[in-house]
Amino acid sequence: MSPDSSGTPSAKSLVDTAVAHYGRLGWPKPRLALISGSGLSVDLGTPLHPPVSLGEILGQAVHGIEGHPLRVEIVEVLPGHPVLYFRGRVHGYQGHPPALTVLPVRLAAALGATGILLTNAAGGVCPERQRAGDLVLITDQINLTGTTPLLGDLPAEWGPRFPIMVDAYDHGMRRLALAKGRGLGIDLEEGVYAGLLGPAYETPAEARMLNLLGAHLTGMSTVLEVIAARQMGVRCFGLSLVTNIAATAEADHEEVLASGRAAALKVQRLLGAMLADPALYV
Repeated sequence: MSPDSSGTPSAKSLVDTAVAHYGRLGWPKPRLALISGSGLSVDLGTPLHPPVSLGEILGQAVHGIEGHPLRVEIVEVLPGHPVLYFRGRVHGYQGHPPALTVLPVRLAAALGATGILLTNAAGGVCPERQRAGDLVLITDQINLTGTTPLLGDLPAEWGPRFPIMVDAYDHGMRRLALAKGRGLGIDLEEGVYAGLLGPAYETPAEARMLNLLGAHLTGMSTVLEVIAARQMGVRCFGLSLVTNIAATAEADHEEVLASGRAAALKVQRLLGAMLADPALYV
């Protein structure tokens, strides 16, 4: 791999290595990608090949946390439409640089995926309208992580140096989710997601600040992945599970995972219905 001036592998070399590892697996090129959040790794479709570890497919040593199995599959819900499924993700608070946290997104885009679905566990910052267990479609985001995957000298073929983030979350994918949710009897809210670095949970003052900024949800992922995806012209869909109301009670990672397990069937049914619809792949 070609390092940058600091000796760290460049973003392009990370992607080139991951593409080469993917090619050696002999898997088909995906039409879509899916990244699951904390406790939200659900079974979807028919695996076309045995799963591999995230580190193997990326060609990078990565370490996970509980609730993120860090396995990768290529699955089909709709025949002839392979989906690259990342069961879990890595986070900036683990010490991974932005280029590595968004590597699954960049790999999917480099392989030809035109859309990506991202799920996450989030804290709600609107206690008057939210409760634990709500599923929320992300309509927009606020990046408060203090960093971006656009740092450095990136290849021109990845997209514009200054990508436009208006309509970062695809309207058509959201409409499809709402329609499938109605058909399945699954209630879906909509809201703005604020991404922070973490891993500390929000103080009451921080939760009030996020509410004043226009956020409805907060978490420690997703925003950097969406920035990278939109730079590369990939449509994005975001689904948050509200696991707790931020800063109103004690919260811990086990509570997040428990909420994920409780909501897993709803998430599985919704994503399965979406992935079975040809309209999602257009």
